[in-house]
Amino acid sequence: MLNQSEPVSTTGGFDSLNLISPIRRAIKEEQYTTPTPIQAQAIPPLLEGRDLLGCAQTGTGKTAAFALPILQRLAEYKTKIGPRQVRALILTPTRELAAQIDDSFRVYGRYMKFKKAVIYGGVRPKAQINALSRGVDVLVATPGRLLDLFNQKCLRLDQVDVFVLDEADRMLDMGFLPDVKKIIEAIPETRQTMLFSATMPNEIANLTRKFLNDPVKVSVTPPASAVDLIDQRIMFVDRENKRALLESILEDESVYRALVFTRTKHGANRIAKILSKKRIRTETLHSNKSQPARMLALNKFRSGDVRVLVATDIAARGLDVEGITHVINFELPMEAESYVHRIGRTARAGAEGIALSFCDSGERGYLRKIEQAMNKKVKVDEEHPYHSHAVAASTGSKNNGNRNGNGAGRGSKGKRFGARSAKNNRRPSQRANGSGASHSGNRASSRQGR
Repeated sequence: MLNQSEPVSTTGGFDSLNLISPIRRAIKEEQYTTPTPIQAQAIPPLLEGRDLLGCAQTGTGKTAAFALPILQRLAEYKTKIGPRQVRALILTPTRELAAQIDDSFRVYGRYMKFKKAVIYGGVRPKAQINALSRGVDVLVATPGRLLDLFNQKCLRLDQVDVFVLDEADRMLDMGFLPDVKKIIEAIPETRQTMLFSATMPNEIANLTRKFLNDPVKVSVTPPASAVDLIDQRIMFVDRENKRALLESILEDESVYRALVFTRTKHGANRIAKILSKKRIRTETLHSNKSQPARMLALNKFRSGDVRVLVATDIAARGLDVEGITHVINFELPMEAESYVHRIGRTARAGAEGIALSFCDSGERGYLRKIEQAMNKKVKVDEEHPYHSHAVAASTGSKNNGNRNGNGAGRGSKGKRFGARSAKNNRRPSQRANGSGASHSGNRASSRQGR
């Protein structure tokens, strides 16, 4: 039976959560001051050893909610981990999310002695096997590669003491549920277990009843909905004018870090090639790229070496990059859920963001589904130079937003798409090192909101 947690006040800060000194020191250096709701509700029962069922999306701070108690539990062990053994296992659906979680453990545990590893497909397993051979305290893994190495006897799961299943609904969507069940059968029944899922379909609900032991239930929503924090705009445009429209948008200096979505990897490559010829620093992210190439592209995007990342929906879930000012849907997705995940890559951890969506005559049905799913009309932007009255008329939509957008029309080059102040569009390193307490928490809030 689930125990519904009462709302927990976050006013006491992290000092009130009884975390050990090395962890408090690390999170203080990350400028964490106030726990997010899921952190405040989840950390105390997890420190007591309780199982937990968390209904939470990316952006609520769930990674720290489970990582900090795991690190504290590791500090209590008196014996070292043996060869090929695993003490805490975190299972996640994608390579990118696995890498992000692994990085969070590195940051939060920087003043602790523990061994960790991250394993996923798409790369040669030799380095992963070598890391596992010495045994690890924390293993972050995707299901396929984990089972592969387990079947090769490169690791043992009989000493797993803490098990985390992250983004369980996404596991289900990607067909990983049979692998997840095999992994659960291989780990000890006596353990602490945590499951996190944004939604609770029947298959996941059945899973929780089978392998969670009297869990505490924590249910939180993101700091604000996408509609609240994201300036969403639809741009009606003829298909042949989409590339020109994209180039005109990227001329605006306020489009500081843009994530551009296409439906196909070939389309992503074409757009990246065109932008690169225009001397716009661009990388791509899609399934045709090797894992090292994908990580390199992400690192360049994170660091600011490239300004634009063109991606397929492989990046719509789990991708957590600080400071994405704009999401641009070069092509609308066929599923409304994908639209929500795409635009959710901006406005992270309470920040603002802009989502611009191009819609040609063949995408009218996709737009209709998106608006029906959100129960909201997306504001129409008619002030761009490639607005198509024919496409707009064919949707049956009228301009239900401010014709002047944020007060800037065609003549406001350089400010046309900026919804933030200039200081909020500075590079992350500049914000982190800038003067004034109001800016010092930007980097920390981005990581904390994972």
